[in-house]
Amino acid sequence: MIDEDDDSPPMLVELVEEQPAKDQKKVPVTIITGQLGSGKTTLLNYVLTEQHSKRIAVILNEFGEGRIDEKTVSVGGGGNDGELVEEWLELRNGCLCCSVKDNGVKAIETLMQKKGKFDYILLETTGLADPGPIASIFWMDEELGSDIYLDGIVTVIDAKYGLEQLNDPNLVEDKDNTEEKESSDLPTNTAKKQIALADLILLNKLDMVSEEQKVNVRRAVEAVNASVPIIETKFSQIPLDKILDMNAYGNEMPEKIPTESSQHIDKSIGTVTVIVKEPTTLEKVELLLQNLLWDGTYDPMKILRLKASVNLTDERTVLIQGVNDTYDIVPAKEKRADSIFIIIAKFIDRKLVTNAIFSTLE
Repeated sequence: MIDEDDDSPPMLVELVEEQPAKDQKKVPVTIITGQLGSGKTTLLNYVLTEQHSKRIAVILNEFGEGRIDEKTVSVGGGGNDGELVEEWLELRNGCLCCSVKDNGVKAIETLMQKKGKFDYILLETTGLADPGPIASIFWMDEELGSDIYLDGIVTVIDAKYGLEQLNDPNLVEDKDNTEEKESSDLPTNTAKKQIALADLILLNKLDMVSEEQKVNVRRAVEAVNASVPIIETKFSQIPLDKILDMNAYGNEMPEKIPTESSQHIDKSIGTVTVIVKEPTTLEKVELLLQNLLWDGTYDPMKILRLKASVNLTDERTVLIQGVNDTYDIVPAKEKRADSIFIIIAKFIDRKLVTNAIFSTLE
């Protein structure tokens, strides 16, 4: 568990491209999130039973939708509420399963003690979980960061009930205290957060909806996150190369880059893309990130996800990945003709975002 201190900003990540030693290869982690009944556990079952060359470790949370099964073999947990309970099972295809309760950090630390038995981790969150704090772990925990890295966040959406969940005021993490909070601090519908932070969307259960229903759900998803690739699935079946080794937090921008702000169906969360022609300095970039993510300069707007490729005046190009108030800056593989910022935020304001970027970087 990470202690949060609202008065101090997160630690800056230095712009150094480190190469792990050959005998210390980092293990990629994919976070799988989505509302209850969307098909997360079906996806995990599918991955574990498909033929592949990877030894995959799966971390489950008991509050999820079900259990991982391999024919007659199942993994489950028990114990009292609030306690960390874990049970390990090595499956016949080389995969390793762990059922945990309520403490993902501890599960990862325990799992890394078995390093060498696996080469990939899938971490399933509960239906009401915000994947942002989990994603931040991989940047803020130096010990974990030396062994593993975040490969991407996959959000599974139930095509039949997706619209209902996106508009459900009860799908919030802190609904009991909603009336006591200022409007800018009101909790966000977790279905929208899971979409906002996704690097890949699985629009699942298409066998249960009409073409019109499917189109409406896609529009609602794109209104929240206009940059995320959407793959339509039945029974959560997807080519494994689409969800493994995505390298979504690596040194390239996503393939799908919206060139204009989406026409938001729901204005509470949306996407804005800003193109900057002139190169800038790293110091100005860091000032911009501090203003956007830390200082509350642009309240009530709250950044949920930030992706950027920025050309610097010293001829370097850097890639920026941000989740909530945490960000990482790494050298980019490719230099684009222009710098590009993709901002996904609560109470998004295109004019405000554009003015903030240009006034700070010029």
